[in-house]
Amino acid sequence: MTDAGRRVAIVQSNYIPWRGYFDMIALADTFVFLDDVQYTRRDWRNRNKIRTVDGAKWLSIPVKTKGGYHQLIRDTEIADPHWAADHWRALELAYARAPYFATFRDRYRSLFEHAATETHLSAVNRLLIGGIMQDLGIETTLIESADLAVDGTKSDRILNLCRAAGATRYLSGPSAAAYMDLDAFAAAGIQVEWMRYDTQKPYPQVHGEPYLGQVSILDMLFNTGDMARNLLVSADRRFAPEIAGQTKGAHP
Repeated sequence: MTDAGRRVAIVQSNYIPWRGYFDMIALADTFVFLDDVQYTRRDWRNRNKIRTVDGAKWLSIPVKTKGGYHQLIRDTEIADPHWAADHWRALELAYARAPYFATFRDRYRSLFEHAATETHLSAVNRLLIGGIMQDLGIETTLIESADLAVDGTKSDRILNLCRAAGATRYLSGPSAAAYMDLDAFAAAGIQVEWMRYDTQKPYPQVHGEPYLGQVSILDMLFNTGDMARNLLVSADRRFAPEIAGQTKGAHP
């Protein structure tokens, strides 16, 4: 627990997320996977980017649809079990010459082989996120929103999840500013803090310039090795009590 109380972050599970996602996890005491909400197409739930010699490339897990993608994230099933082998081949091709790929090769090959046995997207995401956290030295507690058994929609639901998780501070992505009821959080004694991503420092990438920041965290691990943790959370701390002046992007 932080000196200022329990900081909670609440985000949907993503596939091999970018560095900012793990920045948020590392800054929280408890991180809640919000996977009992509707699955969204063409989002970060089942796909992410890696850097290749030709630039950014999408890796997407094929999923089954139910009535036009009206299923919950946690109920979303994987359509093709061969996705993991395909993605691992793409990672090997993209990062074979990265300085630390050999260091992580066996570990991540095994993780992807394990992920291939999972039938649901949420399970794959949690498995890979947990494995990456170990390599980054992050010990934040992970829980699922369904286990907290709260109701409500949008801001009310987030507030109820914070209460159930024992939060005194809620760390939010900047995109939530459009619907957050900050007065309700203040009345509940929970301070809202906002992630900021504009302080991220670039790092050397195997395929050179220009630097691509919004790619999977695996890019940073394979390129920087043990330095990834220091790049992830620096002394400036990447949150602020005010959202003004922050960079808003597609990521949470």
